[in-house]
Amino acid sequence: MVTINDIADKLGISKSTVSKGLNNAMDVSEEMRRKILETAVELGYVNRRQQKREKKLCILIENMDYSTPNQFGHDIVLGFKQMAEPDGWTVDLIPINIDFQRGMPYGVFMLQGGYQASFILGLTLLDPWMQELRSSQIPAVLYDNYIKDNPNVASVGCDSQEGFDLAVRHLKELGHKKIGLISGPLESYILKARYSAYLNALDKYGLEINESHIGLGYFVADSTRTYLPRLLKQGVTAILFSHDIRALSAITECRDRGIRVPEDVSIIGFDDLPMTEYTVPSLTTIRQDRTALGKCGFYALSCLLNKVAIGSILLRAPLVVRNSTGPAPEKSPE
Repeated sequence: MVTINDIADKLGISKSTVSKGLNNAMDVSEEMRRKILETAVELGYVNRRQQKREKKLCILIENMDYSTPNQFGHDIVLGFKQMAEPDGWTVDLIPINIDFQRGMPYGVFMLQGGYQASFILGLTLLDPWMQELRSSQIPAVLYDNYIKDNPNVASVGCDSQEGFDLAVRHLKELGHKKIGLISGPLESYILKARYSAYLNALDKYGLEINESHIGLGYFVADSTRTYLPRLLKQGVTAILFSHDIRALSAITECRDRGIRVPEDVSIIGFDDLPMTEYTVPSLTTIRQDRTALGKCGFYALSCLLNKVAIGSILLRAPLVVRNSTGPAPEKSPE
């Protein structure tokens, strides 16, 4: 077990200076404190005395709204807290961004805050902390993300393959033969997973796989405006979307263009946001039980904290059939 003496020897400073740096004493410079924290993380130091005083976890959240019940992250945070707080944990919710990550290494942030583990929501494959998490010794659970070969990091999410299988089977039973996909760019683990799930589902049910039936774009409204007419001209009669927000944008675009949903094109989202039940037409979508995802996040962290190395926990992803899907049209709209 790494001790304060090891950190002091590594930096060539006194044990008392290390202790002051770890405990944010005022008579240690910010530069020295940072060196101490970075060295402590590098050596794998754990402040067990601080951990005994207070059980602290953090939820780190990026690219995800969470402040009100109709926002995607709200119920995930709620589910995590429902499990963690009765178990005696203090849970801090901390919004982050790329600049925040560039300004402070993950391990330094965790050690400085006295956090024993983290639940991380919304990181992309391009985020600076993703690289550090590959070797981090601090337990972390990622939502909709995955780190290989690190027993200290686990992931939770919904089974994208099961969800897309159900969606494609539903559409095939309705007579659809050309099924498209509109998604964000493949810069996140989950969008890559859903892209692969789409291709695998088409192959499983013997349907046409065609790159021209796929649209990938950053901005929701712009990509919908670009790819929706393009896919319809290719004869696509049903479209899967990587998220509900994109699917709802497509319904609006169809209404503006005089395209009927589902008579001219069927639309399926992914998430089952609260609003999808009340849109016109109501949205057929693949459901994520967000409260259960938060609870699984805490369960996975508990396993890691108890030295049980787990990989992924995937929840079921049921298809919720509503009014945005219907029989394939005899002729696709031009």
